[in-house]
Amino acid sequence: MSRFWSPVVHTLSPYVPGEQPKQDGIVKLNTNENPYGPSPRVLTAIAAAAERLRLYPDPHATRLREAIAVHSGVAPEQVFVGNGSDEVLAHTFQALLKHNAPLLFPDVTYSFYPVYCGLYGIAHKEVPLDAAMRIETADYRRPSSAILLCNPNAPTGIALPRAAIAALLAENPDRLVVVDEAYVDFGAESAVPLVAQHDNLLVVQTFSKSRSLAGLRVGFAIGQRPLIEALERVKDSFNSYPLDCLAIAGAVAAIEDEAWFIETRDRITKSRDVLTQDLEQLGFEVLPSLANFVFARHRSRSGTDLAGALRQRGVLVRHFRKPRIEDFLRITVGTDAQCSRLIEELRGLI
Repeated sequence: MSRFWSPVVHTLSPYVPGEQPKQDGIVKLNTNENPYGPSPRVLTAIAAAAERLRLYPDPHATRLREAIAVHSGVAPEQVFVGNGSDEVLAHTFQALLKHNAPLLFPDVTYSFYPVYCGLYGIAHKEVPLDAAMRIETADYRRPSSAILLCNPNAPTGIALPRAAIAALLAENPDRLVVVDEAYVDFGAESAVPLVAQHDNLLVVQTFSKSRSLAGLRVGFAIGQRPLIEALERVKDSFNSYPLDCLAIAGAVAAIEDEAWFIETRDRITKSRDVLTQDLEQLGFEVLPSLANFVFARHRSRSGTDLAGALRQRGVLVRHFRKPRIEDFLRITVGTDAQCSRLIEELRGLI
């Protein structure tokens, strides 16, 4: 604390990221990183782009927006890119979600959402998940300025079908609906095909998970042009160059190598199914996940105890000290060897 702090700083409750261990030999299953490296084409593209480091990058990231547009079946003008989806979301909160009526999002979801509300002074209400930890779109029929849904939801991994998002959009034509699809590539249905028919839809995605570029920081949003223009106005009032030339080159290569994406994604989804079965055999309740992680709680052991004991044994998983989910562990789907190590350690604890 300092006497130089502004009033808003005193009120902030910052986001707490997952632990990044400094020592070697840790089985890291706590931050939903892809266990497989990026496409070899990404490394080649980054190396080739290094000679341009003395120059400012393209402030519009035109090549990347065009590549995303081709991949997603939209126009480049409908694409916004930023320094990870967190920055894209931050600009979304500031550009589109600050109104007189409250913003609605689930009570159990990505914990950065209330942080942004505090930072930007956005009124919000949290809508409880149902008893099965699912989002019920009917519960969002209440006064609000906008609706924000993570789909698949984090940390549960449970996804809504595209038809449910379409119905929500149709019921709320005068409210913005933002769908955060950080984990959509692992089996869920994207809402991007709905953008053409709905001017109140913004879809946010990332290269961090399915494209293995968490360390490069690349995210994007897709929506009709007026929404994208709002994001660009905020971006250009904050930082005109959010993506460096290495990130642009690497992300273009990543999205163009569809074969590598499919191969690594399929390996992860197969490992997820095996991990789910192994956890259930150990007495865990595992929620039905369409993400690159599972959300599980043991029927007799506390989440706090299990997370702490695993950490002592060199295995990191994510535990949230929050109502309704304090006994759950969020476990990233790692390599088969990493998942086997996790199960081995759990067998010794249960």
